[in-house]
Amino acid sequence: MSARPPERPDLRLVAPAAAGWAGAWLALGIPPRPVLLGAAGSLVPLLALLALARRPGPRRSAALVAAAVVACGAGGAAAAAVRVDAVRGGEVAALGAVRAHVVADLVVTGDPRAHAGGPSRSDLLLVPARLEGLRSDGRGGLRARVPVLVLADDPAWRGALPGQRVRAEGRLGPARPGDAQAAVLSARGGPERLAAAGAVQRTAGDLREGLRTAVSGLPERERGLVPGLVVGDTSGLPADLEEDFRTAGLTHLVAVSGANCAIVLGAVLLAARWAGVRGRALPVLGALALLGFLVLARPQPSVLRATVMGLVAVAALASGRRRLGVPALCAAALGLVLLDPWLARSYGYALSVLATAGLLVLAGPLTRRLERRLPRWLAAAVAVPVAAQAVCGPVVVLLSSEVSLVAVPANLLVAPAVPPATVLGVLAAVLAPLGDGPAAVAGTLSGAPAWWIVTVATRAADVPGAAVAWPGGVPGALLLALVTLAGALALVRLPAVLRRRPLPVALAAAALLVLVAPSAARRAPWPPPGWALVACDVGQGDALVLAAGRGTAVVVDAGPDPGPVDRCLRDLGVRRVAALVLTHLHADHVDGLAGVLRRPVGEVVVGPLEEPAASPAAVRRLREALDAAGVPLRRAVLGQRTAHGAVSWTVLGPDGAPDGASPVNDASLVLDVRAGGLRALLTGDVEPGGQLRLLRRVDADGDGAADGGPYDVLKVPHHGSADQLPLLFAVVAARLAVVSSGAGNPYGHPAPSALRLAASTGSLVVRTDERGDVAVLGPADRLRVQGRR
Repeated sequence: MSARPPERPDLRLVAPAAAGWAGAWLALGIPPRPVLLGAAGSLVPLLALLALARRPGPRRSAALVAAAVVACGAGGAAAAAVRVDAVRGGEVAALGAVRAHVVADLVVTGDPRAHAGGPSRSDLLLVPARLEGLRSDGRGGLRARVPVLVLADDPAWRGALPGQRVRAEGRLGPARPGDAQAAVLSARGGPERLAAAGAVQRTAGDLREGLRTAVSGLPERERGLVPGLVVGDTSGLPADLEEDFRTAGLTHLVAVSGANCAIVLGAVLLAARWAGVRGRALPVLGALALLGFLVLARPQPSVLRATVMGLVAVAALASGRRRLGVPALCAAALGLVLLDPWLARSYGYALSVLATAGLLVLAGPLTRRLERRLPRWLAAAVAVPVAAQAVCGPVVVLLSSEVSLVAVPANLLVAPAVPPATVLGVLAAVLAPLGDGPAAVAGTLSGAPAWWIVTVATRAADVPGAAVAWPGGVPGALLLALVTLAGALALVRLPAVLRRRPLPVALAAAALLVLVAPSAARRAPWPPPGWALVACDVGQGDALVLAAGRGTAVVVDAGPDPGPVDRCLRDLGVRRVAALVLTHLHADHVDGLAGVLRRPVGEVVVGPLEEPAASPAAVRRLREALDAAGVPLRRAVLGQRTAHGAVSWTVLGPDGAPDGASPVNDASLVLDVRAGGLRALLTGDVEPGGQLRLLRRVDADGDGAADGGPYDVLKVPHHGSADQLPLLFAVVAARLAVVSSGAGNPYGHPAPSALRLAASTGSLVVRTDERGDVAVLGPADRLRVQGRR
């Protein structure tokens, strides 16, 4: 008897799901009314297609698919328009636009998370919540049910659990365009607890805390990794290890997804069968396990998608229809986008769905082809990461403008360690209520596979050329997709295709060359010869590098994480830091200190004032890190002049007692810098009050007179926040305004008003969130700027 050919998934379901996703994606950027009118207008072609589908004939199937595409596209767009209007069209959004002071009743909807690294390194927390009601100045009570994001620096917010009802006082602000919130609430002080979270969420919180306790005896890296593998809790993951995971293409391991759900479901079903459970009880137990894991890991987009798909798969198992992979994925992807249209623009959600699609559609055929030359187990092990990398690569390029060359071998090496580490971690969490002993045993055992994963990630990231630069944006993503397709054809079917269809192959090759050549020509060398100042792309934070000599630099601020600033300095060829200047001790300026200290540092300079509200813990951590590295700490003096090689600076501020909404920001060290024939004003996060006092010392020619510009470069204060003093921009009159801000930050930085203000004074504005690392080249009469992307 001949072997039956493998069944192919019905890919006709993909088009309607993709149409629904695309409809929601487009509708998020368009006012709701035109979207709803367009959705209503789609009824005409939909009815025509349905009428055509009723006629027998070869076109019936195509007409049904086309009708489904139109219906899903219109439905996705309409769902997004309705949700956007409900969230952004109400009074809460209007109050956010005028920055009203409010007292708000909230329901916490997610775990508080630190903005810049883990909780141990940052004072600012992001708390997702649902607004239930509020009172504002000059208004009575307002009832509303809309999502908001709470920004809080009070440690009391750390213990908030999903489902908990709290009351908070603060100031509303506008949400970023495209975000799923109606407004952002900057909370003053801690929350007033109105009602506890439900029993289920309290239990989940206890289990998560129990997991952290169970692995507390492991080394730092393994201790931070296991909670990430199990429930996506990366709060304890060291920043340098997180960077290694990105370089090695292993970040998906700490973003809970379908793999975690499959491991947990498989372990539960295997244990149940071993215990003698049979029949319909098995799928019921599997469904309960998935729902329990959803609560434990929190309903993140990837977990939601994987849980819905897992439940469909369990139903298929119960009914005997097991080949429902693609239909389950399409139903999960489309259904969740209809429920939460903002998922349509989530990179994490896209990567999760694409990775699953790659495994369902590509892994099987690739395994069968590799079986011709490899053992079956090895063919399957290679096919899984190759399939996932092939479909996810273009989206990763949109995020990082890099392609990892070690992702496939790294994923292949860690694959045997992920299931035991995950299962042992889940077991540690489940055993936590029984006492520290049993949970600690499981947590300790999870350290061995976690050690292997950490070792592979760090060694892979250290491989020369582990990640190579790639053209960014949509052109770069399309280019990588074409390269991947061409590579697949070359390896699999190119000889046969060339014989049968030479013209399409030639056209595809020509299109590829047209895309590759301009992209390669546009990619100027990095670092550009003659650079004087570089604003590093470190996310939402500051890190500026000034060229002080061959392989030597002065660094101003270190950003929020060690990895990005270390990467920036390494790419610039900086082997020694003559001085590190910390403008103030907020996390987004100092928490990357360890990344700078990976090379010799001559001294660290801080501002002349004892920061008025600086956390004693932040000061203590700074001193401990410098003592351990043997680096001296020096406090600057107002008016002091300092030189290191080709870089010199004068301290212009702070001049007077800081004030404003954040005295720590207003106490920022402000420097008048000369480097590479350029003059720059570096302002930290100084607020309008400090900017006004600064005007007394802004000096054009060094003679002590406050006579304004000319400055070549202005580092725009506070990442381009809306709180700026127009007079400072007019007096400085910089030719170039550099904004250091992180892509997708929750504060709306840089504010459109700040960008307009800088441009109105004749400055060319460049932003790290758009251009990546930004290099400024001198001298002043030939001022040039080059972005990394």
